Amino acid sequence: MGGESATRTAPQRGGVSSGPAGGRIGQRLSGLAVALGLVLFLGGFGWGAVVYRPYTVPTGSMAPTIGVGDRVLAERVDSADVRRGDVVVFKDVTWGNAPMVKRVVAVGGDTVSCCRDGKLTVDGKEIEEPYLPEGQAAEVANFPTVTVPEGRLFLLGDERHGSLDSTAHLTDAAGGTVSRDAVSARVDAVVWPMDGMLERPTGFEVLGDLSTPGPLRTMGAMIVVGAVLVLGGAAYGPLAKRVAGRSRPWTESAGAR
Repeated sequence: MGGESATRTAPQRGGVSSGPAGGRIGQRLSGLAVALGLVLFLGGFGWGAVVYRPYTVPTGSMAPTIGVGDRVLAERVDSADVRRGDVVVFKDVTWGNAPMVKRVVAVGGDTVSCCRDGKLTVDGKEIEEPYLPEGQAAEVANFPTVTVPEGRLFLLGDERHGSLDSTAHLTDAAGGTVSRDAVSARVDAVVWPMDGMLERPTGFEVLGDLSTPGPLRTMGAMIVVGAVLVLGGAAYGPLAKRVAGRSRPWTESAGAR
């Protein structure tokens, strides 16, 4: 009789201690994790949709930085924030009707020419350009000295051989330059294939400050952390039930004895 009483009450005590799906505190914490995760996950994507625009690059004029058919993310920026070394998306009617992607090598007031010792020069300073194709000197895009008018930009492709950039438009009225207002975005990363963030154009630091990187890394961290919290919080309940199910037979057996 005493054995019967022990056998009946032991499972009840085990049920109270483990609680539904691991206890009320565990459920609340897992719910909080899921809620916070959803905020971070959706917030990261929402922020990205507001700040960034996707583009597909149809030519190899920016190789090897950006290849033919690569998918990039470009941050919407004010044209006044464009700096030397930036890879920008712009549209100019004299260059064509489609958005184009090139690198800014000189801004209004700069004097740019090519080449000295096989290097691009801006305001008399030689610019190190590690992003050029391996073994290719800048001088394949040899061009005369150009003084960039205020409010305009001089743009080159990283693949200097035959790139339809400012050097191909030198005979235009603007001397191959493009208005700052033509720029709509600055490329931050190649997302397909997943090459990641563009390297900083440190060779232009001798001429002044570089652009501040966009918030893409922060957004990516928000999305990853959010996904982990959602998956972890959602998995807590089933895992707690399994653990409780494994421990209960031991409790009942001990009570019966």
